[in-house]
Amino acid sequence: MSLAIFDLDNTLIAGDSDHAWGEFLVEQGIVDAQVYKDANDRFYQDYLAGTLDIMEYLAFSLAPLAEHEPQQLQRWHQQFMQEKIEPILLNKAFEKLAWHKEQGHFILIITATNRFVTEPIAERLGVHELIAIEPEVIDGRYTGQVAGIPSFKEGKVTRLNKWLEDKDYDLADTWFYSDSHNDLPLLKLVGKPIAVDPDQQLKETAEQSGWPVISFR
Repeated sequence: MSLAIFDLDNTLIAGDSDHAWGEFLVEQGIVDAQVYKDANDRFYQDYLAGTLDIMEYLAFSLAPLAEHEPQQLQRWHQQFMQEKIEPILLNKAFEKLAWHKEQGHFILIITATNRFVTEPIAERLGVHELIAIEPEVIDGRYTGQVAGIPSFKEGKVTRLNKWLEDKDYDLADTWFYSDSHNDLPLLKLVGKPIAVDPDQQLKETAEQSGWPVISFR
């Protein structure tokens, strides 16, 4: 069986789920609106520029999870899915996922957004498995800390290699779809890298490398 890997944000969906979750928290009055919005926007720009300090960002983004009961967080997430995620789902992304399923491929999302935000999205997209940043949970509550290695930049390669240890997939026969130059370490590792609605840096690299450039928009 072949492996098809997808980035999530701005690849399978027409937006960034982590940033959208921050916007949702602001709109619902769950966090200090101006302070949180300014920081959320600044971190997102750092990500786009390739200068994000992932641990600083996670300390910021995971803090609200530690401040509220899991049941309340789940209720908010259901509302978030309806208001923020459903409008940015992409028909062409569903078509591509369906094509891979028809070929009998195993479909994996690997994302630099945390599992709390992304697991329901992965379920909505119908993929087989998800590798995401893991928020630490102790005694049934989020702590605001990270468990393990963040799946960001080279961390995506590390987490994928760990996941592959007990599996029989050949990376030379593996697809990876992404929009971001932050994913170049993994794009360069697989045999079938595909740039999807890429940022400028990835677009230039893809054209120089002869990788396909496609759009789900």
